[in-house]
Formats: sequence, structure tokens, C-alpha cells
Amino acid sequence: MVGNEGENGEPNFGYVTPGNLGLFTDLYELTMLQGYHGANHNPMATFSLFFRELPADRGYVLTAGLEQAIASIETLSFGERAISYLRNRGFEDDFLDKLAEFEFTGKLRALPEGTPVFPNEPILEVTAPIFEAQLLETLLLNQVGFESLVATKAARMREAVERHGNGQSLVDFGSRRAHGTDAGMKAARAAVVGGFDGTSLVSAGEAFDIPVYGTMAHSWVQSFEDERESFSTFTEQYGDDSILLVDTYDTIEGARIAMEVADEHDAEVGVRLDSGDLVALSKDVSEIVGEAPIFVSSGMDEYKIADFLERGGVATGFGPGTALTTSEDAPSLDLVYKLTEIERDGEMVPSMKLSSGKVTYPGAKSVRRKKHGEESEYRKDILALRDEDVGSEDEAVRDGSEDDSGGEEQLVTVFENGTRVYDPPGLDAIADRARERRRNLPPACRALRNPAEYAVEISEGLRELTNEVQAQLETKNE
Repeated sequence: MVGNEGENGEPNFGYVTPGNLGLFTDLYELTMLQGYHGANHNPMATFSLFFRELPADRGYVLTAGLEQAIASIETLSFGERAISYLRNRGFEDDFLDKLAEFEFTGKLRALPEGTPVFPNEPILEVTAPIFEAQLLETLLLNQVGFESLVATKAARMREAVERHGNGQSLVDFGSRRAHGTDAGMKAARAAVVGGFDGTSLVSAGEAFDIPVYGTMAHSWVQSFEDERESFSTFTEQYGDDSILLVDTYDTIEGARIAMEVADEHDAEVGVRLDSGDLVALSKDVSEIVGEAPIFVSSGMDEYKIADFLERGGVATGFGPGTALTTSEDAPSLDLVYKLTEIERDGEMVPSMKLSSGKVTYPGAKSVRRKKHGEESEYRKDILALRDEDVGSEDEAVRDGSEDDSGGEEQLVTVFENGTRVYDPPGLDAIADRARERRRNLPPACRALRNPAEYAVEISEGLRELTNEVQAQLETKNE
């Protein structure tokens, strides 16, 4: 048998299940939780999840993964197997009893999926007893970080098509290159958030109701006596749904045979190109296939898509794979989860970190997004304290060129007193939101290379509080 036996005597292949989801945390989190419990120290605390710097060549990050984060919070538990494992690690019984009864009772505010976000802005903000809030750290970082990276990568590919193409489709072909089955599923979902039309991954299609697309592999062609027989057999089976891979042997000849087979079967087939000089071949193939769809794969990313289209390549769709599901040029998002306020003597007191290069802004936050008057384009964000009035401090408001709206609050309340009060929209609605919000960003901020910096101002109240808390901490630690 491979792996240890699970709770029901079934093989355990290392998958995270609801009964052991509580173990998806770093050891030091549980060490601190046992310390909090032993010291009867469980004040309310606010943690902010954010990043300090944008990944390479990114003018923004597109948020994704909130739905999975919500599901994780709602299903987080410590089953018998998890408790037994921790007992064998030496954790104390009364602490394990508390873990076995774990339930989130706090507040969670978050940016809805498909929202562009910038450095230091909270993607999630958790206010709960520190025992609960601390435990969520690893899980939330994991759920939000990866999907946001892939959604951003997908959005950049859609941007390349919008700037240089004429509405080409984008289909996720990357599950076989993803770092595990869970990553493949989440990447397929995140790709749709970022603007993809579908995926090749059947399980993601079933789980998330994503359109599923597929063509054929070279092995299909090779398994027959000749290319014509392979195309003819496939077309007999699938008719107008047939996309024939024409570059197993000779691409141009393959395209000719594909069109002859289409005529023989009175079918409207398409072709796929997966190797060679894709720009030159697509031009030549388009002369042969006319209006038939041409689908292009093989190492595509936003840069190659833009280059392909700028050089006159002909395609009706692209199938990015590795570059998408690994966010190849920017494979990590340096998310952090930092304590920003803590309860002392019944009141929430702002807190911050002072380490060089890693200073955090204290207090619960608000993210206000302002537009150019009645126009749709975003002008700037204001990072402020949660209940701060920021309208009057905007210079453009004071001189009358903007209304005194204070900007649109970006964070929504997801959990209140442990009860979910937010219903995540469907994936299509999230994708629509992402498309609208992305297009509202200044074009220079959406550039694929050397994007312009989007303006994020720190409010007067947050600046003053930061200086005050910093001075207090420096005095206290002298």
C-alpha cells in the first residue's frame, strides 16, 4: 500500500481533507497557539494580508482565491487523525481539546475576487481572538497567493490579445505542468478570473462549471498508418468539433490534408499549430484553410502572444500552458500576514512592525478607489484607517475638479461574528468584474513591460497614526 492509512482505513496519499485541514499550518503557529492557551492570553487582534512589492513587470495584481479561502475557514477542523498526530508530537491534551472544538467567530473583510490591488493594500483583513486569527495565516496566504498570481498572468495574456489581436480565445492548457493536482484545478479557475475562455482540464470544468476544450495529441496521428487516415477517423467521430493537429510531420502538407478531409466529410474543422516558426507557419496555413479556425499552442505567454500578433501571425485562439499555471516569469507573490492592532484593557490598540525594510502600517484599514470625475478610469487609491473620512483631504476635491465622494470602498465584509454574510458571485460574474476593473486602470499601468506606477496615497490619518505608533515603539524599546 502507498502511504499511511487514513481515518477510515483508506490509503492516505497526503491530500488535505476537511478532517485534517487544521494541520495545514506551520508548526510555529501551533506552538504559539498552545502558548496563548496556556497563558490564557487570547485578546482580539487584527491581521492584514498584503504584499509590499509588485512582482516583475506587473503594474497590478488581480485578486483571486477568496472563494477557496472562505471554504477553508468554514471547513477548518481537527479530526481524530489530526489530533492523534499532534498528541504524538507532544502537544498537551487540554490544548488539543480546544483545537478539536475550533470554530471561527471573528470578522473577515476582503477585496472581492477580480479586484486590482497594489502594494500595502489589504487583500484580506481578519479581526478575531488571536487564537483563531493566528491559525488562519498559512492557509489564507496559500489560498490567495497562488490564484492571484495565475489570475494576473491570465489577465496580462488577455491584455495582449485586446491590444494586438481581434478577440482571440484563450484556453488553459497547463494542468500537466502545474505543481500538483490542487494547483492545476486552482490555476484553471484563476485563469477564467483573469480572462480565459476555458480549460482543457476536465475536473476543473466539472468542479467550477468552466467550458472545456480539447484537440488531439501527436500520438493520435502517429497511431494510424498515415496522417490522412488519422484526420479522417477523428472527423468521422467528431465532425464540426474537430480540431486537427497538423504539424506532426509536415505542417503545410498536414493543413492541405486536413482541408481535403473536411471536404470529404462535409465538416467545418479547425487546425492546431504546436511547433516551428508559428508566425510564418500560421500565415501559410491560413492561406490553405481560409476561414477555418487556427489554434496556436507551444510555449505561449503574454509576450509571445503580443509578438505573434504584432508580426502578423494568424490565429483564432491560443493555448498557454506552463507559463500560465506556474506564472513562469513571476512565480511567487510575497504575501505577508501581519498583526496591525491588538486588544489591550478592552480597547483595540494599533500595532506595527519596525524591522528595516519591513515596516507595516498600523490599524484596521480601508482602501478607497477614486475615479476621474464621471469617467470610468481610476485615478488613484487612498489607503486609510477603516473609519476615516478621506474625501476632504483630496486636493482635487478641494479645488472643485472632483466630487467629494471619498472614493469607492474596495473591501467588503465576508464574515461577521463568525457568520458568513457575503455570498461569492459565480465565476462568470467574477470574470466580468475583473475585466471591467482591469480596463478601468490607466493603460500605462497595464503595460506588459515597464508598467507605470499606480498612485496609492497614504491618508493623513494613517500617516499620523504610523508616526505616533513608531515613536511610541522606539521610545519603549530604547
